[in-house]
Amino acid sequence: MIIIAGHTLTDSGKRDAAIRAFSEMLERARKHDGCLDLSISADPLDADRINVFELWRDQKSLNAWRKVAKPQRGIKIRKAHVKLYRTDRAEKPF
Repeated sequence: MIIIAGHTLTDSGKRDAAIRAFSEMLERARKHDGCLDLSISADPLDADRINVFELWRDQKSLNAWRKVAKPQRGIKIRKAHVKLYRTDRAEKPF
């Protein structure tokens, strides 16, 4: 499995518009073969922060998605703190 997780920072007051701009892409991604979960969401404590979480079955699925993703253009990101993690198993957390 592949996990992409972290956060980005937008210009003050533009976070919610940036999140809305990704809604169509999110809808397509969640239907894409190999996408187990994907979320781009507002952080409840920081008005400039967008939380990012993606869970993919494998690298092949992620690569196929990236070829057709067509992300929203024109969204200004000040900083990105996002990493890709690879794991060979998942366990119940509790």
